[in-house]
Amino acid sequence: MKIAIQDLSKIYPNGHKALSHVNLEIERGMFGLLGPNGAGKSSLMRILVTLQEYSSGNIKINGLDINKKRKQIRKLIGYLPQDFTFFSKLKTWEFLDYAAQLSGKTRRKERRLAVEEMLEQVGLFNVRNRLANKLSGGMKRRLGIAQTLIGDPEVIVIDEPTTGLDPEERIRFRNILSNLSQKDVAIILSTHIVGDISSTCSNMALLHKGEVVFKGAPEELIQQAKGHVWQLQVTDQEFNELKDQYPIVSTIPSVGQWEIQLLADKLEGMDAVNIAPNLEHAYVYFMQNKLNVSLNT
Repeated sequence: MKIAIQDLSKIYPNGHKALSHVNLEIERGMFGLLGPNGAGKSSLMRILVTLQEYSSGNIKINGLDINKKRKQIRKLIGYLPQDFTFFSKLKTWEFLDYAAQLSGKTRRKERRLAVEEMLEQVGLFNVRNRLANKLSGGMKRRLGIAQTLIGDPEVIVIDEPTTGLDPEERIRFRNILSNLSQKDVAIILSTHIVGDISSTCSNMALLHKGEVVFKGAPEELIQQAKGHVWQLQVTDQEFNELKDQYPIVSTIPSVGQWEIQLLADKLEGMDAVNIAPNLEHAYVYFMQNKLNVSLNT
């Protein structure tokens, strides 16, 4: 499985350039697409799943030209959009059964077995008779991934999968994706949440204003922030002074003090410890120091 994106651009009728000369190769496993809101991630996702035309460039999925073989490509793809809705009168298993029919599973017995197995896989078998629109937010996202997988796609595209989920559901969802990545499929995960990438993806790209500004392994991005992350204890006054000078990545308040992590090339005159960066540190460092983009952290 290989997705080849060459010199891809998308300009909307109002003149807004959502994507500009994007070049990416995505193969088997989990691929993360990271960037702030408005970076062009959703436009790229909609183009990949054939819901939106592009202005110029070329995309091939398994050697198939996306413009010439749209019907064949649609059979290869499972898509979970950010805003996923359900039919209000269908039970959970009925909704998934309907999705299975749309994917081409016409034999009732075979389809019922596939639905039951999928509900078990995503942890929804015990609520299979509950109305789909009455599920919790996390359960709805799991049902969304179930309908995405029921047709056995070779390419899985997921847009902002954990937005609005509590920590427990976010971990559960990431574990489901990690298990899927062991199969012979390509999974594209588009998100602005750094933790979704760091915990699941072996390769990634960073989008900013429609352009790919970084592509490679998360560890390569992390390496760029090495030596630039500092941890220290400060007073309220020191904290207020430092936040105007440096990007603050983490803050933990205590009585009269703060434990903070900040980004700086050098930090002199303070009792600070240089610590190993994680992907969140690296993302903020790259955006602020390489692109001069100020982030609210």
